[in-house]
Parts: sequence; C-alpha cells; structure tokens
Amino acid sequence: MKSLLPVLLLLALAYPPGGACLEPASIATEATSTDAVADTQQDEEEMFPFDDEEEQLKVSDPLEPLNRGIFWFNDKLYFYLIKPVARGYRWAVPEPWRVAVKNVFSNLASPVRIINAGLQGKFSDAGNEITRFFVNTTIGIGGLFDTAKDHFNIRKHDEDTGQTLGYYGIGPGFYLVLPILGPSDARDAVGLFADSRMDLVYYLFDGWTYYEVKGYEKVNDLSLDKDTYESIKKEALDPYLFVRDAYMQYRENKIKN
Repeated sequence: MKSLLPVLLLLALAYPPGGACLEPASIATEATSTDAVADTQQDEEEMFPFDDEEEQLKVSDPLEPLNRGIFWFNDKLYFYLIKPVARGYRWAVPEPWRVAVKNVFSNLASPVRIINAGLQGKFSDAGNEITRFFVNTTIGIGGLFDTAKDHFNIRKHDEDTGQTLGYYGIGPGFYLVLPILGPSDARDAVGLFADSRMDLVYYLFDGWTYYEVKGYEKVNDLSLDKDTYESIKKEALDPYLFVRDAYMQYRENKIKN
C-alpha cells in the first residue's frame, strides 16, 4: 500500500460504504443516475461555455510563463495517468454506484456550503443546505441518495470560501495554475485551504488516508465527466488562454450570483 501513496496523493489533488452488499440498482435509480450526470455536465458547461462572444474579464497573469509550464505538466499528467485511471474505473464500476459515491462526498461537503452561505448573509440558502444534509444523511442513507432533491425538490446551492471573500470585495488577484489542482487565482487558492478544513472528510480520515480518499473522490468525479477537457483541447486555439479566461469568468459569475 505504501508504494501506491505517491500516485494516490497525485490523484487526491487532481482535477474536484459495512453491512450487506447492495446491488447497484438498489443504490440509485436510473433517473437519479441520469440527473447526477446531467448536473456534472451542467457544471462543466457553466465553467467552459465555449462562448466567444461573451465579454472577457481582464485577467492579471504576471506569472504566465510559470503558469504555462505547470499547465503543460498538468496536461501530461491528465492524459497519461489520471484520465486512463478514471476510464478504467468507469468501465469497472456501474454508473449508479459512481453516482452514489458522488452523492456521499457532496453530502460530506455540506458544511462548506452551509458556513459560506451564512457568512454571505444568505440565511435561506444556509437553511436549505442544513435541511439537505439532514434529509440526505437520514432518509438518503448516509448521502447515497440525493433524497432532498429527488423527492423534496431541495436543490444544492454551491458556495465556497473563494466566493465569500469575493462577496466582501476581495479581488481575485493574479491568475494561478496550481500543480495537479489546475486553474485558480490568489483568492481561490486561500479559499481552497479553508474549504478543505470545513469538509467532513478531513475529520473522518487521518494522514495519508485522507489523501487516498480525496483521490478516490476525484477519480470518481472524473469518471462521470464526458471528456470536457478533451473538447477544449480540440476546439481552442490556445487551451491555456481558454481555460484561464473561462475560469476567471466562471468564478466572477459565481460571486455575482
């Protein structure tokens, strides 16, 4: 197991249960599975809309040479290691199982959304997330099912520390490409650390196990993605600039909303 730790650590940073064995069909219905994958696709489309007519933000990128080098490293790591692992996992594990895993991790990250919604004065959204957490943890069997959305139409409101900092007028600062993690900025890099300390996974697993679990989460998420990055590589003349501008516009829109 020790020999796998470096690989798992990489996966943990890559780009976002005992009892009787359950049959895949008993974990999630086909409708729930389709909805979860649709949500994943919607998230990707919001971040990478392929809209050349939309006015682009002015991006501060004083570290562009360094950022491009890290972008190149992340690109090779994605194609030669991370995506092949995710595709193998996609082939081996039925989609309903993967959707259930995604639901569990989303449920464990509820404190991130609750706390940040509250800090932004969005008390209705914070209450919404508290309700979702209790419904999905109980009726949803530890979060395996998104019962709050599927049966009570209580939908998730994504909030994070980067958005909270932006809400209080802190600008994004300069653009960053983080090794393994991908696109970010100075504000969101700080937010990522804070968010990790609000995620319940941090308190459930210690040491290397934490990174292994987070790596599994990211591989599972990527197995539900429909080759978004491949589309960017195919469509964009300069993938680095496309990802940079799309990310900064996406984060700006998230703060405004």
